[in-house]
Amino acid sequence: MAPRPPGGPGQRPGPGGPPRRGGRGRYPPRRRVCQFCVDKVQHIDYKDVSRLRRYLSDRAKIEPRRKTGTCAHHQRGLSVALKRARFMALLPYSAEHIRLSGIVLRG
Repeated sequence: MAPRPPGGPGQRPGPGGPPRRGGRGRYPPRRRVCQFCVDKVQHIDYKDVSRLRRYLSDRAKIEPRRKTGTCAHHQRGLSVALKRARFMALLPYSAEHIRLSGIVLRG
């Protein structure tokens, strides 16, 4: 019989030792609001590169809703606008494109 990995059933062994109990902080995280809803944006324009850059990670990935606070309605439009801007070569597809062009996504 093979030795069992550390941790209980349903827990994956991993770096960092035993799992933390109650891994939450002292205060609940503050709810982010959708910046597009605040600005009353009806249509997200793919040519507005300065606004779209905020929603790309440093590796040129589209940031998730839980990180940016964008509502579901605007997140769908945002992803379409980001993909259109990439297709038109206004935004990079990958981190390699960022290195070659020298574009700064976060400033």
